[in-house]
Amino acid sequence: MRILHILNHIKETGNGIVNVAIDVACEQAKAGHEVGIASAGGAYETLLSRYGVTHFELDQTRKPLHLLKAARRYRGIIAEFQPDIVHGHMMTGVVLARFLRGSAKYKLVSHIHNVYQRSSVVMGLAERVISVSDAVATSMSKRGIPMGKMPVIKNRTLGSPRLPAIETCTPKALEHPAIVTVAGMNRRKGITELISAFEQVAKGCPQAHLYLVGDGPDRQMFETQAAASSVADRIHFEGFQKNPQAYMMAADVFVLASHRESFPLVLMEARQVGCPIVATSVDGVPEALDYGKAGVLVPPKNAIALADQIEMLLASPSEQDRLRRAAQQNIEDLTLTTMVEKITAVYHQLLKRS
Repeated sequence: MRILHILNHIKETGNGIVNVAIDVACEQAKAGHEVGIASAGGAYETLLSRYGVTHFELDQTRKPLHLLKAARRYRGIIAEFQPDIVHGHMMTGVVLARFLRGSAKYKLVSHIHNVYQRSSVVMGLAERVISVSDAVATSMSKRGIPMGKMPVIKNRTLGSPRLPAIETCTPKALEHPAIVTVAGMNRRKGITELISAFEQVAKGCPQAHLYLVGDGPDRQMFETQAAASSVADRIHFEGFQKNPQAYMMAADVFVLASHRESFPLVLMEARQVGCPIVATSVDGVPEALDYGKAGVLVPPKNAIALADQIEMLLASPSEQDRLRRAAQQNIEDLTLTTMVEKITAVYHQLLKRS
């Protein structure tokens, strides 16, 4: 099968959409398919080359001149690669693939990784629309995408070619107790509430430290908030890390405080290393934590509730141990291979219909 993935870019910045697409493309190439990625490029080109994935330069910047050039370039890529499947991970790519198909015989699959933008309904232009969680599918069906064309294939990351094998990882040397999050530094990730919650936790636990792993557009705002707090010297902004597992392995408590989260890859990674997890009960997060069996769920945008659960865990080593064991239960199905097999089955169903 010849498969072409379309993304805006393939930069190594912790973007979940990019990470899923890179994982899928490499695993498909490993399985013997001819795989290409069309994007504006980025650091993952080296990894793709190692797996035999062809990269095609495609700048989809949403400006009239750029889009005209992108349309011309897209037609050239299709003529050269002649894909059986075009798999769009972002809206602009899906629009290009839908309206510039011409006489090409490929089938179009889109992948809804998030529902934060109202315009994500555009992903429904594809013949099949992969949803990353039941919560996302329900949300998109309310916007008019038929459930019958929207298979749910949950994100899986175990065995990712982007990350080192767990057995080769060494825990990061952190101050303990260590509260860790791995998230983009933007408002949607609930960093404001996490910093506020930590200020409450730190009053009763003067040895505790908070580690914020990730980067993003609102980092300066969060740094200002942290600096104005009474515990500024115990809040650490670690920036983007290629190997966040080292921080997870050292965490006494791992927190994901997001306001919205379709199906977070980071929770799969935290479960794999056995973190005691506290996360907000939003969108696909409960599904990622087996509806509370693999971690503690708290309401979103509620710093007090978040602080209460963190305090409870820090005060109870036995509860931490219980949650470490619970996180690693039932993770056998969370492999990248399983996810790609399900995606490839969707392709085969479409091609059989033609």
